[in-house]
Amino acid sequence: MPEFLNLSNLKPAQRRKARRRVGRGLGSGRGRYAGRGVKGQKARSGSHKMRSGFEGGQMPVYMRLGKQRGATSKDAMPIGPHRTRSYAVNVRDLERRFEAEAEVTPERLAEAGLIPNTRFDVKILGEGELTKKLTVVAHSFSKAAVEKIEQAGGAAVWLREPKQVRKRGRAARATRPEPAEPEQAGEASEE
Repeated sequence: MPEFLNLSNLKPAQRRKARRRVGRGLGSGRGRYAGRGVKGQKARSGSHKMRSGFEGGQMPVYMRLGKQRGATSKDAMPIGPHRTRSYAVNVRDLERRFEAEAEVTPERLAEAGLIPNTRFDVKILGEGELTKKLTVVAHSFSKAAVEKIEQAGGAAVWLREPKQVRKRGRAARATRPEPAEPEQAGEASEE
């Protein structure tokens, strides 16, 4: 590099790559059809402004397939979206990354690199073994994860109340306790 810059020694930092000039004769290598092939919609101007998923007027695949039921938009109150997102973390990862007696929170999981951030819920799953006593704070847990955490002497703390799954059908009615029969008015008046 010269000591002083002036017009005689000025040059670009890296060589400028020439723009490809299409349709400038057969000898150029990009003449005749200019790299667009022969005829058809994609050979025309403005053809590369089609939205993603557009199939040329044919019924697109996202409309041909069935939809999941439910209110899907984020602002469909009070139901909300039916697809919820959560980060899954296995107990084997907690065993590797945390010391015994540690409190494991979503923030600590993000610091340890087990989840990318704390924007979504965290679910602890039971894959692997856990021998350390840990207090694990998360939005949800699998049954196996709770068993393994408590077996190691730790505690599973829910950030949200666990969902109560209601059974439906005949099996649920068979296990439902019978309502207590009210005492008859005649028996109460005898006393």
